[in-house]
Amino acid sequence: MAYGDFVVMRDLNFTVNRGEIFVIMGPSGCGKSTLLRHLIGLNEPARGEVWYGDVNFTQADLIARRRMVRHFGVLYQSGALWSSMTLAENIGLPLEEFTDLTRDQINEMASLKLSLVGLKGFENYYPSQISGGMQKRAGLARAIALDPHVLFFDEPSAGLDPISSRLLDDLILELRDSLGATVVVVTHELASIFTIGDNSVFLDPGTHTMGALGNPKDLLEHCDNPIVHRFLSRGDSQNPDAAPDKGNQAAAAKAAPSSVRSNG
Repeated sequence: MAYGDFVVMRDLNFTVNRGEIFVIMGPSGCGKSTLLRHLIGLNEPARGEVWYGDVNFTQADLIARRRMVRHFGVLYQSGALWSSMTLAENIGLPLEEFTDLTRDQINEMASLKLSLVGLKGFENYYPSQISGGMQKRAGLARAIALDPHVLFFDEPSAGLDPISSRLLDDLILELRDSLGATVVVVTHELASIFTIGDNSVFLDPGTHTMGALGNPKDLLEHCDNPIVHRFLSRGDSQNPDAAPDKGNQAAAAKAAPSSVRSNG
């Protein structure tokens, strides 16, 4: 990944298995959101390819890409809701664009998606009339509007208080289990990483490549990379409070063919 001559990250090679929650983690400014943009096709890799199953997403033509992107759901860091549209209208937008549903069916589907994220009864509210945490949940409702196979979340808990962040983590787990979707999350929030992460990749801005790959809890216990261990232990390897709560074990991903591969 590069911007002109500046290399953000090189030699990235990882697999995201179907049905798991995969965390892209690392310090601020390391390229986490840039990597997500490459995975969904907003940026093109300087070298290498992104694969979904046995399909080369990077080399696919525009028609094939649009067909694949139809099965993506994205929650952007800011929520990216249209301020001039109600929540129901925001969620109905992709349904209007990509389906042949009638207006009544779209309204019914929008209400269903809002209820799934705990916003039943807020259909006619505008984004400015609800809290930041509710805006994130509304953005999540829009991300799942088309029943995607893969969900991408860019810093979903950014700007939220600890309680709202934990509720959002629980919601992500519930949606993964109920929808059977694969989830890719960009975050540097340790509480979220240990609560929802089945697998992860650590981006090291010092070496401009991946510093570790694996389950975050396993990396905390066994990774021999001091930079990764310092990140996961909040910079204090002697602090027992840095270890994840064993009661927050996320559901293990079922063994399945890979759904996403990044190589480059």
